[in-house]
Order: sequence, then structure tokens, then C-alpha cells
Amino acid sequence: MKRKFSDRANWRRILRRSYTCLNMDGDEFKGLVTFYRIHELREPLWKEYNGRKLCLADRGYLWMQHFPRGEHFVVTTMFDDKNRVVQWYIDICKTQGLTDQQVPWFDDLYLDVVVLPSGEVFLLDEDELEEAVIQGAVTNKDAALARKTAGRLLSTIRNGRFRYFTLSLKHRKTLAQSGELSES
Repeated sequence: MKRKFSDRANWRRILRRSYTCLNMDGDEFKGLVTFYRIHELREPLWKEYNGRKLCLADRGYLWMQHFPRGEHFVVTTMFDDKNRVVQWYIDICKTQGLTDQQVPWFDDLYLDVVVLPSGEVFLLDEDELEEAVIQGAVTNKDAALARKTAGRLLSTIRNGRFRYFTLSLKHRKTLAQSGELSES
């Protein structure tokens, strides 16, 4: 199992960034929201889906992560330099936590769900989860949790009830207007 940190302190591609973490305890969302703004980087990050290349990280991009309290997933919304959503990336995780420095982390269970603004949905890394089980890095119980969580998320997305699509847009806009989120 891989532990991933929201501040991406060891991401060598990034030369200069700004990072903010907020605790939100409202009616719509309870948990942590992080903002990772890319100012300078060695080279853009590209990913291909169905033969279409998407730029996921470049100068001016913002990665917003929602760490919903009590859930087994973390949602990363990637915005381009024009504040358009590039993709929603949902990591399935066993647990979430905070470092002593108040940096959110999660223990990744390999399965990921990607949703593009076009509505295309992808379930990724099923092979990685199986390999982790074979190697003993993930228990059968944790793998079952990952599959169940992914299935629930896919169903919610297909039924049009995945609230993080609208929440991510709302939180970025609200926090930018309040000055909590620097656009520069």
C-alpha cells in the first residue's frame, strides 16, 4: 500500500508551487480541502485516454483535493490555467490522516476512477490491485473494500448523484472570491 501526501513535497517535476489546506465543516461537505497551484515546472504532465492526450499539470494549473471525512476515497479536481476542469481523479483508499504538520495523506488501494468533463468514466489500475494482493501488499479484505468503494462510486457517478462535480466548482469559486485561494 502506498501512502500519498496532498502537498506532493517530493514531486520533482514541480519547481515552484503554492499549497493551502482548509478544514471545512459545512452542511454540504465535512473534511479537508487542499489546493495545489503549480507556478513553475520542469515539463507538463500528459495522460492519454481513449487515444486523446490531456495535459494534467502545467504552469497555472490547480489541483484541488477533497478528503471527505469517514470515506474511503479522495477526489482530486484538476483545473487548467483558465480554471476549466481537466478531469476528476478519484483515489480509492483504506484510510486518511494528517501528519504532525497538518498535511493530509491517504493509504492508496490502487483502484482509481477518472471522470472527464465530457462524461467519460474510466476505472483504472485493477491489474495493480490484483498484483498488490498477490505480492501481499494489500489484503483480500482491503481489496474487497477497494472494489466495493469503486463500485459504489461508479454507480453514484452514472446515476448523476456524485456531488463532487459541483462541489469542486463551487469550492474553487467561493474560496477564490473570499481570498482564501490565491489565483496567482
